[in-house]
Amino acid sequence: MVSGTAVNGNGRADKRVGAGVTTSTGPLLFQPLTLRQTTFRNRIWVAPMCQYSVPEQNGIPTDWHLVHLGARAQGGFGLVLTEATAVVPEGRISPQDTGLWNDEQTQAWSRITAFIAGQGARSGVQLAHAGRKASTHRGFPGEPTGPAPASDGGWEPVGPSPVAFTGLVTPHEMSAADLDDTVEAFAAATRRALTAGFDVVELHAAHGYLLHQFLSPLSNTRTDAHGGDFDGRVAFPLRVVDAVRDAWPSDRPLFVRLSATDWAPGGWDLEQTVRLSRLLREHGVDLVDVSSGGNVRADIPVGPGYQVPFSAGVRSGAGIATGAVGLITEPDQAEQVLANGEADAVLLARAALREPAWPLRAASELGLTWREAPYPPAYVRGRWDDAPTRARP
Repeated sequence: MVSGTAVNGNGRADKRVGAGVTTSTGPLLFQPLTLRQTTFRNRIWVAPMCQYSVPEQNGIPTDWHLVHLGARAQGGFGLVLTEATAVVPEGRISPQDTGLWNDEQTQAWSRITAFIAGQGARSGVQLAHAGRKASTHRGFPGEPTGPAPASDGGWEPVGPSPVAFTGLVTPHEMSAADLDDTVEAFAAATRRALTAGFDVVELHAAHGYLLHQFLSPLSNTRTDAHGGDFDGRVAFPLRVVDAVRDAWPSDRPLFVRLSATDWAPGGWDLEQTVRLSRLLREHGVDLVDVSSGGNVRADIPVGPGYQVPFSAGVRSGAGIATGAVGLITEPDQAEQVLANGEADAVLLARAALREPAWPLRAASELGLTWREAPYPPAYVRGRWDDAPTRARP
């Protein structure tokens, strides 16, 4: 839960008595949120979005990532999360993904986190392993899709079981030693994240990637201690959580992104997500970033805010802070999610791609003055409440 007192840009004090609860007036989107000892200036966050933009295929973030992530920090977001960043080379989705398994990558990320911090935002890294969905073409327009062969930088994927994702190759089933090595890789990447200057670590256990693959009976057919019933299927993800929590400072928050449902009969579902989220809270996780789908082909009823009810269900059922995602595009819509108690923060993806300064427009539409909004000084002349007819000095 969240507690304590923070101060908005206009000097108003916010007295928080629980996650997402405040007694102050003004838009909830622009009230600070504190998790552990980390305070976010607002509750509008950039969701992790794969960029597939490392042309050298070495996992090192480039100027593209600096500008992409830095622009959203300039645009007023409270937290900027990286794309799925692999903890080992074979954990990348595509050969063009970023990583955090060596010193050169750590140094490159440091440049980016420093810039984000300089804009008043917090930075977070989403640590990931793609499992059976690894080694694919990035699929940019006009480029190939499907499995990437060795000639294009591909490799043999691994997974909890030798069960292929539709259209991809059958993964190698991970041994007990493979599991141990992967746990340590997550912990090592976490230590590098600290060196790189990140404020938040988020573990990617959604969208059909490795940790999600262990959770779902549709992709995990193991008969050992890491398969079978609910307790077996959550065992490996919880091992990763424990290793990461031990490697991450106690004053910094840890997030986990979950897919609340596979949208398929016999798969992972909301009831299991709530049950796991209770365990995550007990294991030191501070917020669940609630998405859905991605583990199997499914007919998903996509629409505005279609995943928000899952965030609400986890928040109320597990007693843990949540982030809501899924076609949240307009300020009034995002504000209502918080007002309804369905989440503690909203994470934007496609809307943030279209509009890097979405929070600045939202501040104007929700009634804040430009002085209360998170404008960089150099951008004040372009403020939203500056009417065209207003006299300039």
